[in-house]
Amino acid sequence: MTHSGGSRGLKTHHSQQKIYIGLKEIYRMKIPQVSVFVSNRPGRLQAVCRSLADAGVNLLSLTLADSGEFGLIRLIVNDAEKAVDVLAKAGLSATITDVVACPVNASIGGLADLLSTAVGTQQIDYMYAYPSTVNGSNIMILRFADTDKAIEALQATHFKAISKEELLG
Repeated sequence: MTHSGGSRGLKTHHSQQKIYIGLKEIYRMKIPQVSVFVSNRPGRLQAVCRSLADAGVNLLSLTLADSGEFGLIRLIVNDAEKAVDVLAKAGLSATITDVVACPVNASIGGLADLLSTAVGTQQIDYMYAYPSTVNGSNIMILRFADTDKAIEALQATHFKAISKEELLG
């Protein structure tokens, strides 16, 4: 009886440990992205880039979208928290959101292959290409409505999310 109870406790411990390892792995796959809201006028992009450079923040990827009077700059940087602080001191509004970096085959149909998996059934809010490759594959940055669920779906495929450490060093 004691052995059976101990065994059940051990299984529970292993289950909890497995869940912890799973959550830790999901956390590692989340890439912090900085979003900066700017007025759409000449010099604003330069101000963002100069502020980050002067503070020693390395700008690794940038995408820019405008919506008339305002623009949204999305950045992958080596230190997201520092970037937000620097931009706030420069009078700019910035936030951090989690995105996922995924290598996609650089041949015809590479992205279609990724989206043909369970990952493609997730709500993708936006995506853009990262200006680097890994082993001949393009890197796509994806923002999902439910990042944890999307990473779990990705882990069930032959595709692999790139960890924070792999992408940012």
